[in-house]
Formats: sequence, structure tokens, C-alpha cells
Amino acid sequence: MPRSRFAPLVLATVFCATPVAWGKLAADNPDWKETNVPPPPAFNAAKLIAVEVSANSALSFGVDPATLVIAPDGVVRYVVVASSRSGAVNAMYEGVRCATGDYRVYARYNTSGGWSPVADTDWRSMYAPSPSRYTLAIAKSGVCKGNAPNLSTEHIVRDLRAGPDRKFD
Repeated sequence: MPRSRFAPLVLATVFCATPVAWGKLAADNPDWKETNVPPPPAFNAAKLIAVEVSANSALSFGVDPATLVIAPDGVVRYVVVASSRSGAVNAMYEGVRCATGDYRVYARYNTSGGWSPVADTDWRSMYAPSPSRYTLAIAKSGVCKGNAPNLSTEHIVRDLRAGPDRKFD
């Protein structure tokens, strides 16, 4: 079969790939290195911006806007707080790499022990089935604009407050 007959099939396959996969291939930089990660910042559970993850979730999630940082390496770091109906509170210090659709948990907080570094801090896909679907909701609600961090922390805060259905440019 001549090569010219395969060209449309190859092009269709490439352009029909999921946006996540296409963005990951297009934006991944093999020379990228993460900058030094600062220690977890203090957070204020009374000033959280709520992030809707799922109507069926037993936990509610919120991001402390004062903890948002867009690092020079393109990683957006923040503290997210998870609260249960019974009053249990846990927090995670995380980073999101919008260019690849990945996230990383640096530390976890609980009221009895404070911050504890996470031993396994590999980057993981926000799109993979996992208990951390809240990270994908945070990214889509304002941390990322497509495959890039939002323009500034002020834009992130504005978009998080607006909710997932109302976005600004």
C-alpha cells in the first residue's frame, strides 16, 4: 500500500488524540527542572476559597489564597484544606504543573501533628483515577489556563472565586 494512503490515517490519529495527551506531548520539556521547593506555608482555614469537586463527596475542599505561588519553573503551589462533615481537617501542600497535567504533594498537615513531609513525592497525572481528583478540580477552576499557569495569583484567586462555570480571560 502506498505511503500516501496512510497519511490521512496518521493525521486523523494525531488530531483525534485527547487534548490532555496532545498538551502533554507538546508542552513537556525534557530539560525541565523543578526549582527548590520552599517549606509549607502557614494557612488560614477561615479564609479558604471553596472548590467544588463532586456533589457526592464526603469532603469539602478549599484553597487558602494567601498560599498561592507561581514559581519560576511554572509550578503553581498552594495549600488545599479538606474538611469532613464531622469536623476533621487535613491540609496538603501541593504543586501543579499545568504544562504536563501533573501534580505533586510535598507535605500533609493534620491538627494533631502539624506538617509532615511526604516521602513519595513523584509527579503524578491529575487525570489518572485516584483519590486526588480534587487537584484536577483546583487546576480547572483557576490554577491553570489550558497548559499554562494562570496569568497571576490574582487571576487564580479571581477564577477560583468565580467557580468552574464562570471564567475570565
